[in-house]
Formats: sequence, C-alpha cells, structure tokens
Amino acid sequence: MARTKPAPTSDEPFDEKIVDIDVAQEMETSFLEYAYSVIYSRALPDARDGLKPVQRRILYMMADMGLRPERPYVKSSRVVGEVMGKLHPHGDAAIYDALVRLAQSFSLRLPLVDGHGNFGSLDDGPAAPRYTEARLAAPSTAMTAGLDEDVVEFVPNYDNKLTQPEVLPAAIPNLLVNGASGIAVGMATNMPPHNLVEVVAAARHLLDHPDATLEDVMRFVPGPDLPSGGKIVGLEGVRDAYRTGRGSFRTRATARIENVTARRKGIVVTELPYTVGPEKVIEKIADGVKAKKIQGVVNVQDLTDRAHGLRVVVEVKTGFDPDAVLEQLYRATPLEDSFGINNVALVEGQPRTLGLLELLRVWVDHRIDVVRRRSTYRLGKRKDRLHLVEGLLVAILDIDEVIQVIRTSDDAGAARERLRSVFDLSEPQATYILDLQLRRLTKFSRIELESEKSELEAEIAALEAILADEARLRGVVSDEMADVAATYGTPRRTVLLDSAGGTASSQASVPARGRNAPAIDLEIKDSPTRVLLSATGLLARTSGEDAGAPVERSGRRHAHDALLGDVGTSTRAEVGLVTSAGRLHKLSVLELPALPATDGPPSLSGGVPVREMVSLEPGEEPVAVVSLAEDAPTLALGTRQGVVKRVSAGDAPRNGEVWDVVALKDGDVVVGAAPAGEDDELVFLASDASLLHFDASAVRPQGRAAAGMAGIRLAAGQQVVFFGVARAATRDLHTVVTLAGAAGALPGTGGGSVKVTPYELYPGKGRGTGGVRAHRFLKGEDALVLGWVGEGPARAVGSGGQPVELPEDNLRRDGSGVPLPGPVAAIG
Repeated sequence: MARTKPAPTSDEPFDEKIVDIDVAQEMETSFLEYAYSVIYSRALPDARDGLKPVQRRILYMMADMGLRPERPYVKSSRVVGEVMGKLHPHGDAAIYDALVRLAQSFSLRLPLVDGHGNFGSLDDGPAAPRYTEARLAAPSTAMTAGLDEDVVEFVPNYDNKLTQPEVLPAAIPNLLVNGASGIAVGMATNMPPHNLVEVVAAARHLLDHPDATLEDVMRFVPGPDLPSGGKIVGLEGVRDAYRTGRGSFRTRATARIENVTARRKGIVVTELPYTVGPEKVIEKIADGVKAKKIQGVVNVQDLTDRAHGLRVVVEVKTGFDPDAVLEQLYRATPLEDSFGINNVALVEGQPRTLGLLELLRVWVDHRIDVVRRRSTYRLGKRKDRLHLVEGLLVAILDIDEVIQVIRTSDDAGAARERLRSVFDLSEPQATYILDLQLRRLTKFSRIELESEKSELEAEIAALEAILADEARLRGVVSDEMADVAATYGTPRRTVLLDSAGGTASSQASVPARGRNAPAIDLEIKDSPTRVLLSATGLLARTSGEDAGAPVERSGRRHAHDALLGDVGTSTRAEVGLVTSAGRLHKLSVLELPALPATDGPPSLSGGVPVREMVSLEPGEEPVAVVSLAEDAPTLALGTRQGVVKRVSAGDAPRNGEVWDVVALKDGDVVVGAAPAGEDDELVFLASDASLLHFDASAVRPQGRAAAGMAGIRLAAGQQVVFFGVARAATRDLHTVVTLAGAAGALPGTGGGSVKVTPYELYPGKGRGTGGVRAHRFLKGEDALVLGWVGEGPARAVGSGGQPVELPEDNLRRDGSGVPLPGPVAAIG
C-alpha cells in the first residue's frame, strides 16, 4: 500500500491529506493503458490503409507541405520536425526511422517516400536526417488523393489544436502490397509484401463477385512478391496464412552455377531472401568454413555495384559438385531463410488476425466508402456552384436592372434584399452577384456560364447515378483500381516453387535444417511436362498429371501474363531458347520453376525471368522455346528483313550451351521462331499491314551456318513485325491480331487501333511475294506496330502483365481496327 503526504509550506498547521493506493490495481491500470497505447497508437497498422500512426502522419504532413513527386527535395530533418511538432510527439528518432523505411526499396515492394541520399542498406543504417532529403513518391499521391473532399474522418492531434486523418483514402492496397511488421504488447504482426497487379486483380474480382471464395482470389494472388526477389520454396504455409492469418514459408536466394575461371565453377547469387544482406551471408559462410561445417568453398566475393546490382560469387573447389555445395549453403547460411506470417491489423479499432479474403474485403469496403463519400462531396459542391451560376445568368440577362437596383440601394444589405425580392434569388446568389466583377459582364462570359451550367448538370446527373446505383459505384471503384495497377504495377520479382518441385538443387520437399537434416535427394522422375514462355519474358514448366498435354488456350482471361509459346518435353530433358540474335541457348528443364497444378490455366506469374536463366547480349530478346529432341519437327525462323529459314533439330551440336541457328545480315534480327512440319504454313506480317502465308514445304531445311532464303517481299522502308507457323491440325482455329499506330512507336506506348480477324479469310500466296493487306490504316496511323497469328483466342497484355481487352472478330480482312482500350506491350 502506498501512502502520499504533502510537504508543509509553512509553520502554520494544515489539514493533512493521505491517499491510499492499491499498488496491484495501479500497476494493472497503468499497464493496460500502456498496452492500449502501444497497440492502437504505435505498433499495429490499420487494415484499411496498411499504415501505422507514425507512417500515416508522415505521409499526411508531407502532402500538406506540398512535397509532391514533381517538387524539389527538402531536408529530412524538416519533415521530421513538422511531424513531431504538429502530429507525433514521440521523438524524432522514431519518426526518422519510419521515414527511412518508407523510402527503402529493399524493405517495401512499393516505396512511398522518394529518398535522396544515404537511406541505408540491409547491412548498414542510414545517414543522419540532416544529410538526407525526401519527398513523396508517386504512389503516395494515390494514398493521399481526395483528403480535401471529406473522404475520411479527421481527428484531433495530441494537443487538440490541429486535426489529422483517422485513415488515408489509400487507393493502393498498401497493407498487402508493402506488408507490415511490429511488436505490440501481447501481440505482434508480420506480413509479407505482394504484387500490386495481382492484389488489384483479386480485389476487382471480389468487387464483381462478393461471394468469392479464398480459392477464387488465390488464382490471382498465388503468393507473396518480395522486394528482393528470390524464391519462395513450399507454398503450404502461404496457403495456411491465406486461410487463417498465420503461417510460414521459406525464402531462397536466386543462384546459378557459372564458370568463374577457366577451370573453376562458382555459385553466383543475384537475389537474396527478404531482409537478408550480403555481408550477413558472407560472414555466415566464413564462419561455417572455419568451423568445417561447410565444405567445398574456396572464396567468397561481394561484387555488388549500382550498375549490375547484387552479385555475390562463391568459388567452389575443384572436384566438388556445385549443386551439392549450393544445397549445403541453403541449409547452413541465410541463403535460405524463413518468414513467419502473422496477419494482425486493426479493424474498426480492434486488433484481428485476418486471412487473405478478409484483408481484401476490408480494403474493398474502405474504397467503396471513400468513393461514395467523395461522390457525395462533389455532388454538393457542384450543386452549390450550379445554384450560383443560375443566379449569375439571371443577373447578366437583366444586368441594367441589376445595376439600377444596386445603385439606388442605401447599403450592401439593402441591395442584397432588393435583389432577392426583385429577381427571386437566394441569399448566396444575391451575395455572389454583389461580388461580381465588371469584366464578367461580357458576352463571352455569358457563353462560358451557359457552358459551365451544362457541364455542371451533366456532372450532377453522373454523380447522382453513381450514388443511386450500387453496381455503378462498384464499377467506378473497380476502374480506379485498374488505373492504379496500370500506373504503378510492376512484374513479379519472386519465383514461387511448390514443395513438389523446384530447382535442380532442391528437388525434395523443403529440406530440414540442422544436425539431423536428411540426405538430399537430387533425383527427379523423368515425367512429361511443358515449358512455357510468357509475353513479358518469364519461363516456367507445368506440373500435375496433365502436364504432358498442350496448355489450354481458352479461359486465360484471369491468368497473369500471356502465353507466347510452349513446348512439350520431360523434366530431365533440355529445350532450346531462340533469341532475336539468331542464337539458341540450351536450357535444363529441371532448373525452371514448376507451376502448381490448377483446375484452370496456369498462372505465369510464378515464372522466372529469362535473363536469370541465360546470359543475353544487350538488345537480345527471347523469341521462342523449342524442343531439342532428335525427332522434333524442323525449326522455322523469320527475320525483320523478310528472310525465312528451316533448321533440322538433329543439326544441333553435341557440345556447347549456345550456338547460332541462322547467319544474320547486319542490322537484321529474328522476329519469330516455331517448329514447322511439311503440312504447316509459314506466316509473315509486315509493317505496311501485308500478310503472307505459304506452305512450309516451300522452304528446304538448311544447316546452321546458312543464311536462309527470301520469305516475303518488302516495300522500301518496311520491315517484318511478326513471323509464326500455322499448324495444319488446328489451322481453322487460328486468329490474326493486328495493332496499327504511328511509325516508330514503341509497343506499350498507347494509341492506335487493333483488329482481330479469322486466319481463314487470308488467301495464301507463294514464297517471296508481297502478301495481301490485313489492316486498313486510320488517320494518324501508317504502320503495324504489333501483330500475332496463332491458335485463338488471342490475349493482349500491358507492360506489367495486366490483361488488355481485345475486340470481337472482324470478318473484313482489310478492314480498319477499333481504338485500343489501353496500352499493349505484347500479344500471345
């Protein structure tokens, strides 16, 4: 029991006052208050905007200071001072630490602050705030847009002198995209980042189908997408977390075996697990070698630089299997790390553990509420403005009488009352007329007012329609989500590997770690599979019982990316990757990530970028994947200058990983390649919108050193934009897609028109001729910028892999296209 007694202030007697306090009760009360403060005001993010209070205050204050992406940087100390003085009185160190994390590209999948200066690394801290500068990153404009339109509630700051938003409008699903981590009292949160395009696609599906199940949304969000890339091995823990809010997964570095010297191989690490730095990995390897826990390592070098990115080279002793050494490193070093998912966030002021479906629903409901409140605010503003415009039009119509009424009035109050009575105006209208400037009395101003009135009436009708129709309101929310994904979305960085498949060095289930870890089984059954190449340059192989069958072309509407090509093979075989430089790279199928088996088409978002599998020269791009089996059909190639060639599969050299398949002239590149049988047809599309197809039998197979023969006759200044093969067995299902625009325009820059036409409408002609017209140009168009011929339905995607809707079939082969609904980067 504690007793308090005030000290006397004089010699005079005074009334003694003793307060008895129960220490146990006081400790309980104080601790609960502290725990409440940590949980709600410090450690846990809000599920709506995914921000902790300090992060939200930083973004709001930077927006209030006008630190937009196009404005100059300011000292980080200034931002910290403004936030601490006005909104967050918990110390400058905590504010600066939060500001730094918001700017680190290795911490957040979509950084919200644009930092200038040393903002730290995974192995070292940032510079002091007086040495760094900051401004808002572009995605933050979407996070704070509409704050001045009454879209969220504002609450008092710590001293009740200012207000701050209770939550940001958050047009970006920040909690899922950037993740969160924090330790509160009695609870903690740890959430991995995800891909913006995938999360938005899932949210839009949930908008259209409110009763969607977890399996439905997981078709769009197959797993986390970490800022550092790498690989996630074993997806069962991810699925558990998506169901219950708790789970774990293992992340692996991206590594490949290379020749580091003429006689020695090495392991080159280009991506590390999330939150793991290269210095930590090198230190663990050195400690393991000294303790003789790691065998076969000669040297470790960190060759990371700004030009080439992360590059850690581990030299392997001669006589040791590099794959076995790599598996040893996975077990003994942070090259393989675990991530525990604990999706705890605040929902309506209460901490809750949420699965993927609940996280999406909270954000979707928040965006619906934001758009509804914004529409209500805008409707009120436009009605008020329309009211004033109507009054102003009345005044301009009888301006002489208005002036007379004002001049004969004793004061402004009397003038206002007389205007209201004479012209039947409201008080705001009369006040607005009294404030009218004489230059607004021109004839042109009246035309402007009438035009403004019409625009306001149209906007009011549109806003009222949105507020009156829930389906239309959801449509607006969905469209805004699509715009955000198209603006800020990027391709997936992290490769997803199911526990049943993976790279050659991890063929068993996720291996155990530690002293009692079982022996590594590197053997995989040689089963049928298909190797897939996406339009955005991702490679993968299928898994499941139907892996040997051709990939289903229908229903790819909701799959990530478009399928550029696929080839049937087996898991222990090798396939060839044909590039625009006329080279063929040999690929081991085992080294490609296996996509999880699904009831529908596979999602290519789990693929690996081509440049991680093969070394390409500057400007060299992947064109096709082909079989290297001896009984495979001949390989047909077409070049930009109209050359065609067929190469026998048996002509591949026995040794070597890369060889030339065609001798190209200066400035020429391969634009297409595919296997072609004698009954198939070869198809060219030229930039002048001419299409030519002829029998493959008209081109005799040649050796690797040959330069090919004339395929299509091109007009002066024209070039081939597409070459492909129309297979005889499915020729009646083939489709022609042509995309017209301005000459010199790059794919994905927008504009132009697109047309989809059945292949059967185009008559064949002989090899070396000019073909027939396939697209009539509209005004402003003078060339085909993209084309595709293949088994439909066709699929167009933007630069981030997001789908772009194509029109219905046009039965006029030489007709014009329809305007593009969005920028198209590739068709497949």
